[in-house]
Amino acid sequence: MACRLAHSGFLILGPQKRPNEGNRIFPQSSTSSGPYLLKWESLPQRSIKQRQCFKSLQKRQVVKAVAVNVAPSPSADSAEYRQQLCHEYGFRQIGEPLPNNTTLRDIIDTLPKKVFEIDDAKALKSVLVSVTSYALGIFMIAKAPWYLLPLAWAWTGTAITGFFVIGHDCAHKSFSKNKLVEDIVGTLAFMPLIYPYEPWRFKHDRHHAKTNMLEEDTAWLPVKPEEFESSSLLRKAIIYGYGPLRPWMSIAHWLIMHFDVKRFRPNEVKRVKISLACVFGFMAIGWPLIILKTGVMGWIKFWLMPWLGYHFWMSTFTMVHHTAPHIPFKPSEEWNAAQAQLNGTVHCDYPSWIEILCHDINVHIPHHISPRIPSYNLRAAHQSLQENWGKYMNEASWNWRLMKTILTVCHVYSKERNYIPFDELAPDDSQPITFLKQVMPDYA
Repeated sequence: MACRLAHSGFLILGPQKRPNEGNRIFPQSSTSSGPYLLKWESLPQRSIKQRQCFKSLQKRQVVKAVAVNVAPSPSADSAEYRQQLCHEYGFRQIGEPLPNNTTLRDIIDTLPKKVFEIDDAKALKSVLVSVTSYALGIFMIAKAPWYLLPLAWAWTGTAITGFFVIGHDCAHKSFSKNKLVEDIVGTLAFMPLIYPYEPWRFKHDRHHAKTNMLEEDTAWLPVKPEEFESSSLLRKAIIYGYGPLRPWMSIAHWLIMHFDVKRFRPNEVKRVKISLACVFGFMAIGWPLIILKTGVMGWIKFWLMPWLGYHFWMSTFTMVHHTAPHIPFKPSEEWNAAQAQLNGTVHCDYPSWIEILCHDINVHIPHHISPRIPSYNLRAAHQSLQENWGKYMNEASWNWRLMKTILTVCHVYSKERNYIPFDELAPDDSQPITFLKQVMPDYA
């Protein structure tokens, strides 16, 4: 805003006040180191009489601007600013922007060839780890007193997440040198989860091809503004789904995306139907057997609760991998594969027992650089990426502040800000978000 004062010819410059910002002082630009010029509204006003006088002067008298030297705010690309975001979001490191001329092939070419090698013995070892840990979990559920059941369910749910990771490797053709073995093992690994293997594989391939592409990605997309504004009922459902229920929202994704044959290409339908038949066969045979042996409560105790534990990790891992206030989803014409896979993916460290049972799936950046890297080689690949591209990588250790940021901030898509929180757009409907802000711990 520029206003010329009547008699002196002085020009007072002051940026527009932002909504709800009161009389705060804003710089002319985020990087300027020059004086910050105050608007009349920000000057001290000691009395009504003085205020009236000031208003009169604004209209017809000469007044000099008051200038205050203020240190500039850090640049959006500066190390200081990224460190500030790390503290605010719960990250260990937020990567520098990757140069626009960097390609995915440039990154892949720096990886040692050995990280792509399939080792059938290591693959078999991962199967034995998952089967053994799952059997131990079932034993713990059977023997644990009621007050220790949540611990047994947490272990068993994490163990069957390992089954998913094995099927995940099979889907990426990074589990075995024998492709028929991969299809069989992948289907069997997914069956206890009642997850149809082939439908998931087809959708997941698109996630890798279009990671963080605004319309095309099949994982955690931001809420579209038009969806959020479409109806009051849908808005409330979305707020719960992307707020307190988000750690289990993969259940909705599983149900909506994988059982409708119409969602798949004609050349995919045959394999989709085979996977669906396997899943329904498990439900038709396995569930009645569980109920026959242990009753309905046994089905809840031995199958449903571990399954909910698996979906907790499925949802949590997926949203942590690609969701943060500084990670943009971009339309296809602005999308860059190298930036999306390296800058748009998060490495997150979890407690060791989770890493072991889940076969290092959260060493996730190399997996997005090349899905052909087997899970047992992800750590070696990550070390190589750190040596060559470390300053561009996002890294965290799991913590409450990280989760709180995702659940209470990363909501509705904004081209300028990446995300707008629900409680900023619809405060009256956002009590679940306010509740999370109040009750979730904030320590990193």
